[in-house]
Amino acid sequence: MMQPVTVAELNERIKSLLESHFIQVRVEGEISRVTYHTSGHIYFTIKDERSAIDCVMFRSNARSLRFRLEQGQHVIVGGSVTVYVPRGNYQLMVQSVEPYGEGALALAFEQLKKRLMAEGLFAPERKKPIPRTIRHIAVVTSKTGAAIQDMIRVASKRWPLVKITLVDTLVQGAGAAAEIARHIAYADRLGADVLVVGRGGGSLEDLWAFNEEVVARAIAACQTPVVSAVGHEVDTLISDFVADMRAPTPSAAMEQILPDRVETLYAIDEMMESMRRRMAQILGDKTRLLQHWRTQMEQHAISRRIALQLDAVHRLERELSLQMRRLLERKAEALPRIESQLRMAEHHILESRSQTLEALQRQLLSLDPKNRLRPGFVQLVKEGRTATLESLRPGEKIRLEDGRYVADATVDAVKPL
Repeated sequence: MMQPVTVAELNERIKSLLESHFIQVRVEGEISRVTYHTSGHIYFTIKDERSAIDCVMFRSNARSLRFRLEQGQHVIVGGSVTVYVPRGNYQLMVQSVEPYGEGALALAFEQLKKRLMAEGLFAPERKKPIPRTIRHIAVVTSKTGAAIQDMIRVASKRWPLVKITLVDTLVQGAGAAAEIARHIAYADRLGADVLVVGRGGGSLEDLWAFNEEVVARAIAACQTPVVSAVGHEVDTLISDFVADMRAPTPSAAMEQILPDRVETLYAIDEMMESMRRRMAQILGDKTRLLQHWRTQMEQHAISRRIALQLDAVHRLERELSLQMRRLLERKAEALPRIESQLRMAEHHILESRSQTLEALQRQLLSLDPKNRLRPGFVQLVKEGRTATLESLRPGEKIRLEDGRYVADATVDAVKPL
């Protein structure tokens, strides 16, 4: 009989068999169920109409992936077949992924462009204007490349007064994108009027650092206006979309942002001539206007008219003072008579009020119940009010008053006479 094996031994044998026969394979299919793990590994599935297979791409290989894996992408994956022994399932250990029918760089470019556009990094309203007067330019490029020499040559020819600060940086190869981004942030703090980022022409791979997200975000974060001047006119990169201005070449960047000194001198000469003509015209107009007003002043004798008006004002002032003094004198003469009349009116009013008060006192005394009761008559009071006999009921408490004495009583009976 065949000797039995453990499950683990069986899976190990299958793993050895598959890995020895499928050392390197290329598989075409559609991506589904993509998971980017926090460890940096990528887990996904590729499938066709009839079957599917699990895939894993470890972090070391995922770092070199130019684009982001998304569900529904048609790709070609390269790797080897292996078995995950603890669960007994086989999978592809992926080393490379490339889009089917288009290059990985082109797909990565479109993915990043679409994502940054959705974030608004390409929006026209966020772009800063390039200053009309430029005294200082910071240039982020390689000091050994032809681009910086072309830019210095064009700048010296067009506007020799400009100051150029070179920030030397890698412009291609491993680590270039991170260094470009770091040097852009540094150049932004130099206080330049404009920051130019660029390099000369090359292949798409040579220019790729300017398509990296880290460079795009560094440009977007700049306070200084940024000009992207990468490659040739036919080259379009992510940095061109994010920058405040795109120049087709590095030398064209200097032509676009700097004035031409010859044209500027001609323009200054024309402005000076125009100013001379204008000043002559203004001077002639003002001279004629001055002559006109001089004539008008002589005709109207302004000083004489002012003196006459001042005399009239002084005369009115004296008349007003005299009228006020006379009015005050009349009022002062009338004051004793008015005072006497007021005293007499006050005496009459007080006397009249005193007589009225005495009459009211006499009337009040005559109405007082204590004074109205005759001897032998009493006043009946119930619950603090004057009452009649017919309003009484047996058992009620009453009070009898005659103006001098008070008697409390209880009603036994009430009947008519």
